[in-house]
Amino acid sequence: MKLIVIYGAPATGKHTVGTELARLTGIPLLHNHLSIDLVRPFIEFGTDEFWRVNGEIRQSIIAAAARSGSDLIKTFVYGKGDDDPYFAKIITAAEDNGGEVQLVLLLCDKEERRRRMGNESRVRLRKLTNPDSVDSSRFIMDQPYEGRETLVIDTTDLPPEAAAERIIEHYKLERGES
Repeated sequence: MKLIVIYGAPATGKHTVGTELARLTGIPLLHNHLSIDLVRPFIEFGTDEFWRVNGEIRQSIIAAAARSGSDLIKTFVYGKGDDDPYFAKIITAAEDNGGEVQLVLLLCDKEERRRRMGNESRVRLRKLTNPDSVDSSRFIMDQPYEGRETLVIDTTDLPPEAAAERIIEHYKLERGES
């Protein structure tokens, strides 16, 4: 099982690149908002309990996929330091169950991220859409997770298909039906 984790700041293209990678490889995409939308009707969004349950769901899916030998693409917003314990749990969920983890950090120019914030796909998925949030984060979101090889891709001027192709080439992923 290969777990490809695509992470970075909001509006760097994680969902878009992940969707393209899924299309090209046939690997299912577990994007952030699948679990968020599952938990949101039952527990107040943003609370500690919300994030605890959300994380447990994601970890359970990753562990089950690893045990069954099913590859998986996972996306999430990463804030260096604060999110390190969660990131470690995702990695452990895969590796403790026979999986191999491959990391991809997406970067993007702040002005381009601000422009992307209003995209229809972000609104549809109930993602962060306020362009001012690009400048207001207290998190460091442009640094790789420490201690692991990470493919870093700048998506500012790179089409999603080209970013997905770089991931396929770098990690020698097999192509699926597209």
